[in-house]
Amino acid sequence: MHWLYEVPFWISGPLICAGLIAIAIAGLLAVRRWVLPRLAISSEDSHFVGPLVHSVMVFYGLVLALIAVRVFDAYSETAHVVSSEATKVAALYRDLGGYPEPVRTALRASVRDYVDQVIHEAWPQMRAGVIPLGGVRRMNVIQAQLAAFEPMTEGQKIVHAQVVREFSEFIEVRRQRLDRVRESLPGVQWMVVLLGAAIALSAAFFFHVADVRLHVILVSLLALFIATVIFVMFSMDHPFRGDLRITAESYQLIYEQLMDH
Repeated sequence: MHWLYEVPFWISGPLICAGLIAIAIAGLLAVRRWVLPRLAISSEDSHFVGPLVHSVMVFYGLVLALIAVRVFDAYSETAHVVSSEATKVAALYRDLGGYPEPVRTALRASVRDYVDQVIHEAWPQMRAGVIPLGGVRRMNVIQAQLAAFEPMTEGQKIVHAQVVREFSEFIEVRRQRLDRVRESLPGVQWMVVLLGAAIALSAAFFFHVADVRLHVILVSLLALFIATVIFVMFSMDHPFRGDLRITAESYQLIYEQLMDH
């Protein structure tokens, strides 16, 4: 299903909805033709089927809501991590202005090179679901430059201690971003979502509805609603993939407004 992330959401969304509706209609017609005639269901049986279907929908709705909230929270946390890393990079770059030359220019060039690598190399790789490794070498260069610097004055000692602390925090947030590249719902939760959709739709097949067209319309609307929720969950499940992906805009703004001059 990962290929769906490579197509625009205005294609993948209708495709998911149409697929679930088609499955629901096919299942409904099959049940009405081969199952219901054997069960001799009457209109009075709807008094039992109705509350049962209602119970199924309530439990499935609760499960779907909990899983959807989990997906949204993970997406929001990832966006916060990305914003935090960009903010820490900007603060680090500014505080490097307190270093003497030529250390200042060398350190800022290394940080600028890292940000450029994130924008043009790391982000396309994350979009493809690949954890980028190119930033490790650049981080090692910055770390070596900081370790090699010997503060000569009290002011330089204060600035150096501040920069080292910011660099450590920056490494931590960067690690959090990389950990989220392949983060997604566990397969067992997706199984619950899809199996629950099948059970919820199947339960609606056993109502006694005289007009098959009305039955098809009602089941299709139910399938459309479920498919819409599943599509939103699917679109946000991988924060760095698809049309709803988190972009490198924060880094781009920092590079253009702070470093590219």
